Amino acid sequence: MSTSSKTIAVIGGGPAGLIAAETLSAAGARVTVYDRMPTLGRKFLMAGRGGLNLTHSEDLPAFVGRYGEAAGWLAPMIEAFGPSDLIAWAEGLGQETFVGSSGRVFPKALKASPLLRAWLARLADQGVDLRLRREWQGWNEAGELVFAAQDGAIETAAPDATILGLGGASWPRLGSTGAWAAMLAGKGVAMAPFRSANSGFDVAWSQMFAERFAGAPLKNIALSFKGRTVRGEAMVAAYGIEGGAVYALSADLREALADQGAATLEIDLTPDLSRAKLTDRLHRAPGGQSTTNLLRKAAGLSPLEINLLREAHGVELPREPGALARAIKAAPLRLGAMRPLDRAISSAGGVEQAAVDENLMLRAVPGVHVAGEMLDWEAPTGGYLLQACFATGVHAARAILRA
Repeated sequence: MSTSSKTIAVIGGGPAGLIAAETLSAAGARVTVYDRMPTLGRKFLMAGRGGLNLTHSEDLPAFVGRYGEAAGWLAPMIEAFGPSDLIAWAEGLGQETFVGSSGRVFPKALKASPLLRAWLARLADQGVDLRLRREWQGWNEAGELVFAAQDGAIETAAPDATILGLGGASWPRLGSTGAWAAMLAGKGVAMAPFRSANSGFDVAWSQMFAERFAGAPLKNIALSFKGRTVRGEAMVAAYGIEGGAVYALSADLREALADQGAATLEIDLTPDLSRAKLTDRLHRAPGGQSTTNLLRKAAGLSPLEINLLREAHGVELPREPGALARAIKAAPLRLGAMRPLDRAISSAGGVEQAAVDENLMLRAVPGVHVAGEMLDWEAPTGGYLLQACFATGVHAARAILRA
């Protein structure tokens, strides 16, 4: 069958689905995008509220390693549509990019809306048919796709191939409900349960600390858990702690909580100072100071960090320089539950890797491919989430074009 005569249904109007639709329609396929929401790219726009971190500039081997257990099977897809390809795509839509101090890549507009508008205009130019307010309900007995329109009407479609880009199960109010999981499981598709990813953790702060410091950033810290250390930033929340450095360890922390019912995160408040150098500074400090002034002047700690130390170690901190340095370099924070799935930035779980072939086609449902966060992979924030959504969407689309 020639590409121009192929009809493709893309279900889900997020990054994975839209890049698949663009790739297919650019090659001449007739593409229809279905989405149950009244507008497209809602979670994409939400991500843009923080600056739209498209991807990351680090070397590709390190980049791929961010996907943990899924790195092996995601690597060929990310290599085929990697960070440089995503940057070129954005700039081709008129959105210049820049690399931030952390290595993250952003559009200069620091918003998702200009990029999404240009993207939708391109899809329209390429003849993509957008059908909104259509909720996918699975297949009928004839094997056709079934959609419920907002007015209650039922529509069916019998495309040559289908790509599902329905997202995970985080931020359900934006459209990612995970309701599709039961339909696929009913077809014999192996599913991993959904779990929170890139989410904060409860901490039993004192009332004073929570009221005074909720919303305050912890900058230039190092977090450690079970031999892994991450430099970066975190944020104190009224319920506990969140932020990029926490998210980078969240998978390990989540599993420890599930397996052992407890997890203790260590915070180094002076990662640029060795313990020996910090001990020397504390030792050389003038005597007679209060502990607060000693920490502020000799260790350079902020009021937030000083109070965090007391939350971790108790109100009475050690005065001996070596012991105080150890306390500053390894403040233990006992974590409670991970925040619920509907408050997570992303979700782990979904379609298991063994349930798809090398083309991301469901083994149990031939002709149906899946892409994006529907697949069982997870990665920290920093551009890795969007990159994998784009890469898997492109991969599925290219596989259909080759067929």
